[in-house]
Amino acid sequence: MSIQIMVIEDEELLLKAIVKKLTIHNFETISCTSAEQALDYMESLEKNPDAIWLDYHLKGMNGLEFIEKVKENTKWANIPIVVVSNSAGDETVKTVLALGADKYLLKAKYKLEDVIAIVQELIKK
Repeated sequence: MSIQIMVIEDEELLLKAIVKKLTIHNFETISCTSAEQALDYMESLEKNPDAIWLDYHLKGMNGLEFIEKVKENTKWANIPIVVVSNSAGDETVKTVLALGADKYLLKAKYKLEDVIAIVQELIKK
């Protein structure tokens, strides 16, 4: 049974690179370019994704609002969320983690392979 990761990233080239790398590592992916699209998609899924890879800075609904919506819904509340972003002020990181995200990673500090390994570890827990 394959592991399904929902990737929410509004930069299309980066989204394609993430999806390609996840596919190479035998993950099934759901690609979304906005938080709103991701929520709509999650409503229609029979099975929750095994994890969510979330860009913090999105057009429209941002990462904080998305996490709040996911954690408010009892059906989705236990899905691991890894926030991957270009910026990470201390307060933002604390807020994101307090809302229920499992990890907050700076894009500049991690290779895609590293993030994939972190997501795999979260799913195993």
